[in-house]
Amino acid sequence: MQNIIEAIIFGFSAILNYKIIKRALTIGFIVTLIWSVIGYFLWDELVSFGAYFIDLVPFSMLRSNGAWILSFFLWFILVLISFALILSFFGNMILERIPKEKYSSFTLLIVFASALFWSIVWFYQGSYMHTQFLRLLNWLPFETVKESLAYLFGLYIIYSCIIITMLFVTSFFSKGLLEDIKDKYFPNEDFLEENEIKISENRVLDVIIYIIVSIVAFPLLFIPIVNFILQLGLWIWLIKNTFVNDSAALVIPNEKRAKLSEHKSGFFAISTVTALFNFLPIFNIFGPFFGEIAMFYYLNQIEKEL
Repeated sequence: MQNIIEAIIFGFSAILNYKIIKRALTIGFIVTLIWSVIGYFLWDELVSFGAYFIDLVPFSMLRSNGAWILSFFLWFILVLISFALILSFFGNMILERIPKEKYSSFTLLIVFASALFWSIVWFYQGSYMHTQFLRLLNWLPFETVKESLAYLFGLYIIYSCIIITMLFVTSFFSKGLLEDIKDKYFPNEDFLEENEIKISENRVLDVIIYIIVSIVAFPLLFIPIVNFILQLGLWIWLIKNTFVNDSAALVIPNEKRAKLSEHKSGFFAISTVTALFNFLPIFNIFGPFFGEIAMFYYLNQIEKEL
C-alpha cells in the first residue's frame, strides 16, 4: 500500500514540472485541434450515429439518463467558466506574483479548485439539478430530446477520441518521457532493452479492443449508473494494460513479469486515479502523463520485491 500511495504522490508532483506541463499542453492542443477539425467534417454522421442508438432506448429511460447527462454537462461548463473568469480578472496579478515556471502549476490548481467547488455544489444539489432537467425534458417533445442528446453524444465521441489519442501518443513516446524521469530521480538505474515492435502491437491491439467493446456496449451508455461504471471500467482497463506494458518493458526483466499479477491492486489503483482525470476539463490532457509516470515509479519500487 505504501508503494501505491508513494507512486500516486510522485505522479502528481511530477506533472507539476514546467517541462512536463509544457509537453502535455503542446500534445493536448495538437490532438484537440485535430479531432475538432475531424468532428467538424463528420458532425452529421456522429449525430446520426447517436440518434440511431437513442431510438433503441425507452423514452422514460432516455429522459432520466438525459437529465443526468445535461446535469454533468452543466457542471463541466461551469468549471470551465469559473476557470476562465478567475484568469480573466486575476491572471495578470497572479503572473506578477509567482515565477513563470510555477504559473502553469498554479493554473492547474485553479482548475482543480473550480472542479472541487462545483463538485461540492453538485453533491448537495445534484438531485435538484436532475429533477429540474427531468422536468424540462418532460415538457419537450421526443424529437427535440432525441436531437439534443444526439448532439451531446456527438461531443462525447469527440471527447473520447481526444482522451484515447492522448493516451496512445503519450504511450508511444513514453520512453523519452520516462528517460527524463529516470535521469532526474533514478540516475543510477538503467533501462532494459525493449522490443518496441511488440510493445507497439500491444498498444494498437488494446485500442482496437477498446473501440470494439465501446461500440458494442454503446447502448448501455444511456442507462444511468451503468454508463458511468462501463466508461470508467473501459478507461481503467486500457490505462492499466498500456502503461504497465510500457514501464515493465523498461524496468522488469522477462523472468520476473509473471509475478506482476501479485500487484494487480496497485495497477488498478493508479489506473483508477488516472481515469478520473478524464472527468475534469483541461486536467484530462495531464492524465496520461500522470498515469505513465506513477506506473513507472510503482514498477521501479516493486521490482526490488519480485
